[in-house]
Amino acid sequence: MKTIRYFAALALASNLAMAPWAHAQTKNTPSPDQGIARDFTRPSSALGALGDTTLVGVGLGILDYAGLHNLDHPVAQDNHGVYAIAKTPNFPFELIMLTLGGAIWEGGKTRLGHTLWQSLDAAALAGVSTQILKFTFQRNRPSQSPNNPNLWFQGLHSQSFPSGDVSSITALVTPLILTYKRRDPAIWALALVPAFDMVARVKAHGHWETDVAAGAAIGALSGYYAHERHSPFILSLLPHGFYMGLRTAF
Repeated sequence: MKTIRYFAALALASNLAMAPWAHAQTKNTPSPDQGIARDFTRPSSALGALGDTTLVGVGLGILDYAGLHNLDHPVAQDNHGVYAIAKTPNFPFELIMLTLGGAIWEGGKTRLGHTLWQSLDAAALAGVSTQILKFTFQRNRPSQSPNNPNLWFQGLHSQSFPSGDVSSITALVTPLILTYKRRDPAIWALALVPAFDMVARVKAHGHWETDVAAGAAIGALSGYYAHERHSPFILSLLPHGFYMGLRTAF
């Protein structure tokens, strides 16, 4: 109970500390045939989004520690065949590099390019949030304690909660889904990518079930925040040539 009260106090303090940074922006989604007006975003709104996603993660961690971990159970390890992709962090890294390449090629003027830069913002936001939470909760992975999902605060080497892979991949696909869901409902198929990674990470004994569920929630929230921004944050920090895109040079 003392630990739960400690985290409740931490969550309240975090919320109060981040309140002055909270952002309020009007949604401005461009039409498919329109360019994107460049609008340099404020760092304060990025900090507000980081505070919000981290606070949600803290809440999920408290619930998990308080009892949701009872839903976790060991599964037979399987990191062969199609599930071998979960043994290393190469999968999310490769997806991020693919997204970055597309964003640099398209620039920020087109609808696709604008959305790809939002995906990169979302992945960065999710990555920072999940790493803060990993250092906070220090939960053992199934590979460290196969039969006990209730080992928390075991040291910085224990970083099971939440899943960084799942949060990053979910963050990457969320802006694309939100942008194109009405124009092309088939875009929802992208949700299968983080869903597959959730299964693969559990089967590889890299995470417990609630770890990947929390990672998906943080990734989706990060993607939503990035989608709601009028101008992608990372793009606004780069030279104007990145906004124009490489394809304009050819």
